[in-house]
Amino acid sequence: MRLDDVARELSETGARTVLIDGRSGSGKTTLAKHLRRLWNGSQILRLDDVYPGWDGLAWAADHVTTELLAPRHDGRPGRWRSWNWVRDVPGRWHAVDPAQRLIVEGVGALNAPSRALADLGIWVDTPDAERKRRAMLRDGDTYRPYWDRWAAQEDDYIACHDPRSVADWVVTETPDGLLWTAAGPVRE
Repeated sequence: MRLDDVARELSETGARTVLIDGRSGSGKTTLAKHLRRLWNGSQILRLDDVYPGWDGLAWAADHVTTELLAPRHDGRPGRWRSWNWVRDVPGRWHAVDPAQRLIVEGVGALNAPSRALADLGIWVDTPDAERKRRAMLRDGDTYRPYWDRWAAQEDDYIACHDPRSVADWVVTETPDGLLWTAAGPVRE
């Protein structure tokens, strides 16, 4: 399986919503950007823009499911509220048309309720040392003091929701490129 095959299948089936999850630094954003390039007309919602601060992973996962994915699944516009990280206050609301091709990427994007409202779920798996190296390279001193705090929320989220188990695909980076492994339960 290759990403262009995934994009082609999404287009051919009329899919509207893809969820990409994985731990911090795993490569979710990069994968989402590549998919957006191949899946014409799609837009990305980064959960980094939704989390209400460093303790907001669980809240953001619930918010996106109830406010964005559920209405879109029912054919109504969905919405999500941004977070102003500089001022540490809620930001503005954003509406998303139900017909808009949407990629939701971030820790907490994938769980059983959200997957039931989407067309495809992807879990990105990367070794811990590489994830931390990437995250520190990307965000450095901004993220460093919060790494353990955020990782504890990821641990709790994964223990509670087991997002990998509801993914359709698990993507693992190898020296030869991305390895796509079919995963999760069979859906009709």
